[in-house]
Amino acid sequence: MHVSLLFRRLKNIKSLIWGRIDRYVVKTNQYPVCLLYNINRLFVSSRRRQSSSAMEQAAAATATSAELNSPATVEKAATTESGKRKSDEPDQPETSRRGKRRRGAGGKRLRPGERYIPPPQKRNPGVSFSQEHFDETSYYFEGGLRKVYPYYFDFKTYCKGRWVGKSLLEVFKSEFRAESIEYYQRAAKEGRIRLNETPVEDLSVVLRNNDHMKNTVHRHEPPVVGKPLEVLVDDGEVLVVDKPASIPVHPCGRFRHNTVIFILGKERGISELHTVHRLDRLTSGVLLFARTLETSKKLDQLVRDRQLEKEYVCRVEGEFPEGELICEEPILVVSFKIGLCRVDPKGKECRTVFHRLSFNGKTSIVRCLPLTGRTHQIRVHLQYLGFPILNDPIYGSSAWGPHRGKGGLVGKSDEELLQALVEEHRSQESLHLLDIPDNGIEQEHSKTSEKPGKLDGTCELNASGENHQAQIDTQVPTGCTEINTSTSVESPTKTNGGQSEATDSTPPGTGDPLCSECKLVRPDPTDSELIMYLHALRYKGPDFEYSTRLPDWAKDDWVEADQG
Repeated sequence: MHVSLLFRRLKNIKSLIWGRIDRYVVKTNQYPVCLLYNINRLFVSSRRRQSSSAMEQAAAATATSAELNSPATVEKAATTESGKRKSDEPDQPETSRRGKRRRGAGGKRLRPGERYIPPPQKRNPGVSFSQEHFDETSYYFEGGLRKVYPYYFDFKTYCKGRWVGKSLLEVFKSEFRAESIEYYQRAAKEGRIRLNETPVEDLSVVLRNNDHMKNTVHRHEPPVVGKPLEVLVDDGEVLVVDKPASIPVHPCGRFRHNTVIFILGKERGISELHTVHRLDRLTSGVLLFARTLETSKKLDQLVRDRQLEKEYVCRVEGEFPEGELICEEPILVVSFKIGLCRVDPKGKECRTVFHRLSFNGKTSIVRCLPLTGRTHQIRVHLQYLGFPILNDPIYGSSAWGPHRGKGGLVGKSDEELLQALVEEHRSQESLHLLDIPDNGIEQEHSKTSEKPGKLDGTCELNASGENHQAQIDTQVPTGCTEINTSTSVESPTKTNGGQSEATDSTPPGTGDPLCSECKLVRPDPTDSELIMYLHALRYKGPDFEYSTRLPDWAKDDWVEADQG
């Protein structure tokens, strides 16, 4: 009796919902397919609870009848019979269930002068990079560096909450100052700026919620070291590589093709990788990927349970104390844009074990065991102890004060510290070491206090700061970092698999009349700008261990090159 009563009540609820669905369909001419499916499934499952076989058959017949009469099923039947959707058949105008024609885009009647804004599309977080992405451009090698031919690229974003009600011109003026307003006006006339897939010629158009923006740019990537990626293990479950310094793990900031993910895809045809852990761009060493989702989950659980042991080596300034030294100072993120962190009581707990391996009278080789996975953990703890990594562009900077952050003594606010760091690198023309644009920091603090609108990803129209928000041990499928796709490419055909020197450092057909970067001649970066003396030496689990050779700078006979 109880089950029968429940069934009757559900049936009444279903009838009520169907009435509302009918009114929804008449009003919007859209079928809420997912809702219909869930209603029918709930209805059928409750009916099956009844013990009588006769009642089970009746329930099945009722559910079948309801499904056959539902708009979703009628539409599916039309698709099955004709091999295509009913709306795709020629000579048949698109109509609603009641025979009324669609009234404007999306079934919504628009007021005069009102723009139609399509609903935001769902992201597929499991999407990976494909051959189409790898073919956007190609590499060439010159002076020991891996370089990328410039290419056209679409930066995409949904309208942020703070942009709603502002014109495109105002947004470009306030938040995308890497280029002049004249550039954006010219780009609009060239059809490179699009709003909801429609080219925008007048930047005075006012933005609304869910507006989708695209900006096609001529993209130049910084060069990285030309050392090939060495695959240490590839057994079908894990892929382990020895990552050279200067190469980011995944697309971020100014880097896309000069990343581990793209190099593996372009040169070895390896894709669909899952990131188990990350290394900073300037850090070298063991980098582990999962080949399958099952392996990824397994390794991710080992990370969460802290059953993975990571061992690093580094070269630090001064004479590091002998014996074992443990640092447990909490770490707080100061800037997500450049991953700037410092020791702070309000930070997250972390623990690093250090042990000196050698000392040459000026610098020490130190073994590091990070027992937690905070951003820049080793670098921050070494700075706090007073032994920063020898060529660390952030934590060895004089912007931290006369003691360079030893003991957590800075004497500056976070904003002052950030500004001092930027100014120091700007004066040395080395802002690229921070992975930010020239005006990236000034924009950051004005943005963090406001909540963004609905976004389809983390990348913006012309942002070039690396996203360091994910901690080192966070497992994220590759391909989630950037949602951008490229457009046409103007670059000569080039073999991606070979390591040949380019005979022409100015590739033909890659210039762009609007691109300011095309008019500049930048000197190649030096080894000191590409390599930081921090190396992931070993990655060990309960039943596996992967390791690399010691880098040259970690050997006893190493002599620092004359920087003058």
